Amino acid sequence: MKTMKAVILDLKGLETLDLSPLEAVVDELVCYELTPVDKVSERIKGFDIVITNKTPLDRLAISQAKGLKYICVLATGTNVVDKRAAQEFSVPVSNCVAYGVDSVVQHVWSMILALHNNLLAYSTDVDNGQWQKSQQFCFLDHPVIELKGRTLGVIGYGNLGQGVARIAEAFGMNLLICQRIGGEVSDGRVSFEELLEKSDVISLHCPLTEQTENLFTRDTFKKMKQGSFLVNAARGGIVNESDLADALRAGYLAGAATDVLTVEPPVEGNVLLDNSIPNLIVTPHMAWGSVEARKRIIQQTAENISSFTSGSPIRLV
Repeated sequence: MKTMKAVILDLKGLETLDLSPLEAVVDELVCYELTPVDKVSERIKGFDIVITNKTPLDRLAISQAKGLKYICVLATGTNVVDKRAAQEFSVPVSNCVAYGVDSVVQHVWSMILALHNNLLAYSTDVDNGQWQKSQQFCFLDHPVIELKGRTLGVIGYGNLGQGVARIAEAFGMNLLICQRIGGEVSDGRVSFEELLEKSDVISLHCPLTEQTENLFTRDTFKKMKQGSFLVNAARGGIVNESDLADALRAGYLAGAATDVLTVEPPVEGNVLLDNSIPNLIVTPHMAWGSVEARKRIIQQTAENISSFTSGSPIRLV
């Protein structure tokens, strides 16, 4: 039953989608493309439900929103909400989960395949007229490596890591699953050191924590298997960016791909945004963002609100 007024503080990225599932579960829905931090308190005033993606909801904003009953986050990560303050003021918080698994897995494999096929280098050569000068029908200036028989090492074996691993099996790859960083080696998993030594490709799917921050540094790259690749669709801080650039230039790695940086967007630049770094692919944190995944965010948020208003809240954090 529709009994609530809701406001979305930062719809940008979802603004082209059909919002009717949300409109169906509230009396009124007000949307802002983006909300500056100094406008948050003003814009949530008088609303029962606040929906945010990356706009912070701190203690002050929550305490000033006298009628606030519920907070929804348009993502899995809820660090933008002061959850301790929300609990203190009896405001439950729900998020969205597993909405982008298929999208991220697909993106990770697009990067792995691009690295092994030297796809960007060949495309650039064609654009620059190199194929046109070839003395035969093909042009093979860059190595193309088959996946079959190579070893994929996965760090972080939740929904994303498992999804990536399933595709590896289809390609005929061997699979190594890393121990939980900071934990003990358990059945079916290998130590971090063994994974570094034996993996031809390492794919990161772990959270950014005290244990995983700067997990990959100059020393780490030197321990990796010669000619291996690193793919990061997790968080930028897991990999030391300066050390990664140096490792690629020095040849410790055959290539790398990342969908994440330490600061996003990189408005003040980033050491990895240098065209002189060999065999590096950087994409703008878009692995999660398929149309289907974004639709799931809207649908899950509508489910969250409907369940809350019916007295049985779901996906609480």
